[in-house]
Amino acid sequence: MDGTVLVADDDRTIRTVLTQALTRAGCRVHATSSMTTLLRWVEEGKGDLVISDVVMPDGNGLEALPKISAMRPGLPVIVISAQNTIMTAVKAAEADAYDYLPKPFDLPDLMKRAARALERRARAKPARSGAASEETSDLPLVGRTPAMQALYRLVARVMNADLAVLIVGESGTGKSLIARAIHDFSDRRTLPFVVAQASDFASTDGPSSLLARVRGGSLVFDEVSDFDDEAQARLVRMLDALPDPAPRIMATSQSDLATPLDAGKFRQDLYYRLAGVTLSVPSLRERVEDIPLLVDHFLARAEVSGAPRRRLSPEALALVRAYSWPGNVRQLENSLRRLVFTATEDEIGRTEVEAVLGAQPSAEPLRAGAVGESEKLSASVARHLRRYFDLHGGALPAPGLYDRILREVEAPLLEIALDATGGNQARCADLLGINRNTLRKKITDLDIQVTRRRKLM
Repeated sequence: MDGTVLVADDDRTIRTVLTQALTRAGCRVHATSSMTTLLRWVEEGKGDLVISDVVMPDGNGLEALPKISAMRPGLPVIVISAQNTIMTAVKAAEADAYDYLPKPFDLPDLMKRAARALERRARAKPARSGAASEETSDLPLVGRTPAMQALYRLVARVMNADLAVLIVGESGTGKSLIARAIHDFSDRRTLPFVVAQASDFASTDGPSSLLARVRGGSLVFDEVSDFDDEAQARLVRMLDALPDPAPRIMATSQSDLATPLDAGKFRQDLYYRLAGVTLSVPSLRERVEDIPLLVDHFLARAEVSGAPRRRLSPEALALVRAYSWPGNVRQLENSLRRLVFTATEDEIGRTEVEAVLGAQPSAEPLRAGAVGESEKLSASVARHLRRYFDLHGGALPAPGLYDRILREVEAPLLEIALDATGGNQARCADLLGINRNTLRKKITDLDIQVTRRRKLM
């Protein structure tokens, strides 16, 4: 890499590590803990790239982006933030940040992005107008997992694109919230937001009524996979004759439309009109690491609305993490709301969670290190798996059990091995008998918390 990088972060460790890494890569580095100093450097013409935190002692990195853009059009800014919500990702995109990374970040990944930014530093990105609506600041679109962060970045890129958006995910994952966020952060936020059901196409005048209501705003077709043949036909005709200005078209579906498409139950011409870009919203069981963050979010929101202050005991949180959550985030929110009002103490215990979830008291998350002295590992695993099945009260767990169980075993194994080797990845890979690159990939894919504490917090 070649160029001068301006680093702004109030964490001395981050400044030191970034300075060392960028210097080794061939860059010149100026580092500061002051937003005022950063802006002065930018105004003086210093720097080919800015890497900035959001929350600084004397300013906000996101709020400084328009000033940086005005002083130095085309100067790329990479935003790093511990505020890992869709608001941060979207605001970074709205303010024309070159890139956004959540903390804790992966240093090699940041270095690759910095290299790309320096290569393209002369290219200025077009400005977007307007500020984000505050109405969505309370959306529970929260998550640090790679899947959610990738979703946030994609939402930020498409919010003002002239493309239809298809949002796919299980019931309760937040598909409607994603659609609403795209509208509320877009240039159309002052225009109507209309959600259409299959019943809106039961009559011939249904489409014209919808267009009269939405005008040039956003029109969302809810669970479009449930539309019958007649509703699909009317929808196609409506999309082919949209007025000017045309509304932003979005659709949600619990299932991947490729299945009904292949079965001849969904029109191919409708599919291509709706799937300009597809956003896949992960289920809660696919992002178990986000559950503690979501729990804190929902409990804090309940307290703000006047509910008693509550917290989960470690045992209760472990049970919440082990539960399969077939209703996803919506079920988690409703369960916590109920617990807030039914709990008898400030700390919600495991027994109270079991009463709400209908879980067996013996059910526990699968953990490494729970083997008795006289019990073989295979017997311990079998015992935990039986308890996991018992947790569902006779019903089968959600699909994807094989990968889920492997993840539950693999993650603690890597965490314990890393702790045992003092965080030395070469020694850990040798201990496990796997390639070092394989270990690194697994650490990233599994979002290993022990490793995260050795990364930049």
